[in-house]
Amino acid sequence: MLKKLRTPDELKSFSVKQLEVLAGEIREKIIDTVSRTGGHLASSLGVVELTIALHRVLNTPADKIVWDVGHQAYAHKLLTGRLEQFDTLRQLGGISGFPKRDESPYDAFDVGHSSTSISAALGMAAARDCHGSQEKVVAVIGDGSLTGGMAFEALNQAGDQQKNLIVVLNDNEMSISPNVGALSSLINRKMTSELVVRIKKEAENFLSHVPRIGKDLLKVARKAEDSLKGFFTPGMLFEAFGFDYVGPLNGHRLETLIPALENVANLEGPVLVHVVTRKGKGFEPAERNPSLFHGVGPFDKATGEVRGGKGGPASFTGVFGKTLTAMAEKDERIVAITAAMLEGTGLKEFSQRFPQRFFDVGIAEQHAVTFAAGLACQGMRPVVALYSTFLQRAYDNVVHDVALQRLPVTFAIDRAGLVGADGPTHHGVFDFSFLRHIPNMVVMAPRDEIELQRAMLTATLHDGPVAYRYPRGQAFGLPLPDAIEPFAVGRGEKLRDGNDAVIFALGTVCREALLAADMLAGEGLSVGVVDPRFLKPLDKELLIAEARRTGVVVTVEENVRQGGFGSAVLEMLGDEGIAARVLRIGLPDRFVEQGTQPQLHARYGLDAEGIAAGVRNFIHGQTTNPQSRASGA
Repeated sequence: MLKKLRTPDELKSFSVKQLEVLAGEIREKIIDTVSRTGGHLASSLGVVELTIALHRVLNTPADKIVWDVGHQAYAHKLLTGRLEQFDTLRQLGGISGFPKRDESPYDAFDVGHSSTSISAALGMAAARDCHGSQEKVVAVIGDGSLTGGMAFEALNQAGDQQKNLIVVLNDNEMSISPNVGALSSLINRKMTSELVVRIKKEAENFLSHVPRIGKDLLKVARKAEDSLKGFFTPGMLFEAFGFDYVGPLNGHRLETLIPALENVANLEGPVLVHVVTRKGKGFEPAERNPSLFHGVGPFDKATGEVRGGKGGPASFTGVFGKTLTAMAEKDERIVAITAAMLEGTGLKEFSQRFPQRFFDVGIAEQHAVTFAAGLACQGMRPVVALYSTFLQRAYDNVVHDVALQRLPVTFAIDRAGLVGADGPTHHGVFDFSFLRHIPNMVVMAPRDEIELQRAMLTATLHDGPVAYRYPRGQAFGLPLPDAIEPFAVGRGEKLRDGNDAVIFALGTVCREALLAADMLAGEGLSVGVVDPRFLKPLDKELLIAEARRTGVVVTVEENVRQGGFGSAVLEMLGDEGIAARVLRIGLPDRFVEQGTQPQLHARYGLDAEGIAAGVRNFIHGQTTNPQSRASGA
């Protein structure tokens, strides 16, 4: 059936039995593809029936579905003409793992970060009303995304404006017993029919005009209805925002889900539909361990065993987590904070060892940073562990609540640089640029796991805000020392002498720069390598001395060139009046596509071969940036 489906409009002619068969085929396709490509499995499996029901009831793409985060949009992609391309999911040149407007007219909004759907959908509803059109707008948001304050800001405005808007709350954590679920579904099917809604409104109108006792009777009637619904559901919360509340509905029972959505589609004003689903539905390993299969690499679909998950060096994230736990054993001031990324940031062991000093604030990065500032005001040494791409969301809090007060808050920036298949919404390639200009901020980029440990201790000892960044994936397998030595703030290290040129390589690209220098040595070129360690403050003494000595400087960073490390070096040399030729190797002024990390490093000249080519050409007077082989450089 999936192969025959051309547009979601054809779903309107299918029986419920046929739709259930289709749901099974969609799950089979998702499991088969993600087992080879990796991706967000559990959340997508959980919303197959919900996705079918939405496309059955709505007239997409005229009607708009805005997916929050987009982790759960795989069934949506399969229903909207991307079956033949689905095997390219998250691959270089393939379809995205998230909704993208330039990929399909059915993708109403580009997403990748959470808690944005209601705001975007409300904007679309407001534009619809300005145009005088009639399309329906639906936001699908998970219960986890409701921990983000932006979602509540949008609920607040939507309830106030009373525009026609449907918010589907995909609740995949709440457990509801069969009896309560059945009763709730019955109540809401009855209460959302057009006839009952009309009778309810007419009764309210009548009672409100009855002299003396009418208003009292109306209050009693409303209180009775609210009490009944509130006893079984959290509906009163959303009704306080001005939404009509429907649910909870079983998100896997099409025979009740479809008529409920049909009734809701005919209501006036903002409506919240509470749908209960099960993460990983239809794939037992994912149902048993939805956290593992949230974002998973290739796996054996017969057993659920993740391939490539064993052996090899520890990840940078793992080194961070173990080291922070060991540091906290010795320093009771250390607390750890993350934003709904316990496993992702490597803090599970810390949370178990120090439950009183661990805080998961939910998807609320702004709150995480200001919460850390409050802790620091009272003598603690908070470490805020966030992915680089998510730290962007808390920029104002970093500036005003931490740096302005010079508070000793540490930012452990995970997934810095190119992260791979998650693509442009998740690449951590802007943190150098948005952190280095903030006064009082110290910024480090360790080149390996030993240097990461040293950066961590340096940060904890510093009386002010510090950030250090490290990449996704395995570290280099270096033996970790028993004792950790801190850095002197603002001191780099020369790793290799050279006379023809010097490479300033900040972060893990140091390893590739050393390999590039070896390649060039085989060609008779003498190229030095310096690890500045610090983006801010720069080791002016070391960098200026090397620039003066060689006259040819190449900077390398896994960050956008605009405002990054190379820009900092140019500014320093300009301020000091140093006449040196400078080539900046980094990422161009564009959003970088998805692909494996090695593919993207090669494409943008950040591997050893690319760095060597850039240095070679620059020494020989060819100023063309090596990244010109990637369009848009």
